[in-house]
Amino acid sequence: MQVEWWHWVVGGILLTVAELVMPGFVLIWFGLGALAVAALLALLPATGLTAQLLLWLVVSVSLLIVWFKVFRRDAHKTRIGMSEVSLVGEIGLLTRAVGPFQKGEIRLQKPMLGSDVWPCIADADVVLNTGERVKVLAVEGSLLKVGKP
Repeated sequence: MQVEWWHWVVGGILLTVAELVMPGFVLIWFGLGALAVAALLALLPATGLTAQLLLWLVVSVSLLIVWFKVFRRDAHKTRIGMSEVSLVGEIGLLTRAVGPFQKGEIRLQKPMLGSDVWPCIADADVVLNTGERVKVLAVEGSLLKVGKP
């Protein structure tokens, strides 16, 4: 049996639909590789089965490598300690005084990342008393660096 171009189209569509059933964003590239082989066979119909399979493998693996190396470059990195929400610039109220080399606590107006009370340190050699309004200037690990607004 000779494999025709439309066999590759059907295979490409089936692999693309299988991606919808089993999401992982891997099968789509093999489906697109099959569609590329179908397009090539429509232009050059006298291609053997071995060349078709080799072309399908090369195109599919190339698309997969391009996806994971170029477009998904940061997918392997951890997101621990990173947030989409920025605390810098938020105004809060000190619930515990902050002095030089001492930690205090700030209560934010709205909860951020599941908490409205955060440990903080002063911006410079400044004493900030309990009940003062302060502004978050930076985030250093799990501590907020605060100063006068």
